[in-house]
Amino acid sequence: MFRTVLSKAYYRVPTSLPAVSGGALGKRAAYARRLYSDKPGETQPKNEEPKKEASSTEASNDKASDDAKAPPAGSEEISKLKTTLAEKDAKLKELKDAYLRSLADAENIRTRSKTEVENTKIFAIQKFAKDLLDTVDILELALKHVPKEHVEDKANNKSLADLFDGVVLTKSNLLRALESHGVKSFDPLDKPYDPNTTHALYQAPVPGKTPGTVFAVEKRGYILNGRVLRPAQVGVVLDPSGN
Repeated sequence: MFRTVLSKAYYRVPTSLPAVSGGALGKRAAYARRLYSDKPGETQPKNEEPKKEASSTEASNDKASDDAKAPPAGSEEISKLKTTLAEKDAKLKELKDAYLRSLADAENIRTRSKTEVENTKIFAIQKFAKDLLDTVDILELALKHVPKEHVEDKANNKSLADLFDGVVLTKSNLLRALESHGVKSFDPLDKPYDPNTTHALYQAPVPGKTPGTVFAVEKRGYILNGRVLRPAQVGVVLDPSGN
């Protein structure tokens, strides 16, 4: 009852007040009705709804800012995947390096084995040929100690001359057989002394000979496929000054 009277008093416009436009008066009357209305739904002003919308907008903005500050959900998984990928790359590089090293080692072993097989074939007769050289040396010594005049006198020494010729043929055939298997003889007579291919048995001053040269060959030297099978045994000219 009190609200009704007050509402009626509110709508009485004194004559002394200046004239107010109908639109403004209507808004004030509507506000008074909502303020003093008995209906619970009309007591709340409608301008509170924008406040609620503003508060919800602020809440959503706060949530968006929190989401922006928070790290992405899959960043940790991506970091783990990158770490795992780096480890796999390092392991792959290590395995590739080991594989290449294994290939190089295998190639070296194959080359070395091939060389060893070839050397085995080439020098397989080395011991056998070296043993035969003693026989060649004996034949050469036998021929060397036969007087030359006895060999030339075939009328009186026919048997000796025939034996001499037979020994010469035997020696020649034996040397040819050795040469067919890569064994070759060399004679360093009157050549400079080479310690790699010759072995000096003695030294002596020899007039008319250059010091350091070979003036006597006791045993010929032999080479097997480029390798010294046996060095020649020689005598070397000695420098009279002792140098």
